[in-house]
Amino acid sequence: MREQIQAERAKMQAAPGRTGILAEPRRYSLFDEELVIRDFFQDRRGGFFVDVGCAWPIRASNSYYLERHLDWTGIGIDALDDYAAGWAEKRPGSHFFAYLVSDESSPGEVFYKSEETGLSSVSRGWADGIGKESGLEVEEVSVPAITLNDLLDRLRVEKIDLLALDIEGHELPALRGIDLDRFQPELIVVEGERKRVIAHLDRAGYVMLRHYLPFDSVNRYFARRGDPRVHGRATR
Repeated sequence: MREQIQAERAKMQAAPGRTGILAEPRRYSLFDEELVIRDFFQDRRGGFFVDVGCAWPIRASNSYYLERHLDWTGIGIDALDDYAAGWAEKRPGSHFFAYLVSDESSPGEVFYKSEETGLSSVSRGWADGIGKESGLEVEEVSVPAITLNDLLDRLRVEKIDLLALDIEGHELPALRGIDLDRFQPELIVVEGERKRVIAHLDRAGYVMLRHYLPFDSVNRYFARRGDPRVHGRATR
């Protein structure tokens, strides 16, 4: 798996057309999520993020650069509370919550914790590493579930700038649990390309930013229809 990641990184780094922020070295994110997010917001300071499936506070983080270098604040959410101590220590500008983000809130839902922690999922097959690494040890655990609507209301959040989801195939239920018209995230980052996710976001008024595809083939980026950044803009 590590070799596959390195090969994919190399392919994307060699994509023509990288200028400005996109041409800078990646510091923290697993792929080039960090660079694309920075490019979209043009290193705007002081935004607010919701990072779902956040995992580690720094390593492979989509939001650490924003907090560390651009004074953003936000929320990190992961189904595993293993990461709570690290976030408390290393992410002073954000708050961590251990929840399974879904389309309904409940006190306990089945979750599969993989020994390859980045593969932990509501799907046992995903946590087993099918198509990636076979023979992984998986532990079935119970975790509380929450909708983003419920959590954001509890925290009295009214507007978010970035919504990032890396939750191993559970993105659609998570998106069903947030009123996108109400919170209006400027940028939504979703791992993978799934037709039902794209259709859901299309109905909610979001379109895919295709000009970022050469620089990140792993994630898809969406902005509200009518946003001038939908068709690309010159980077600094």
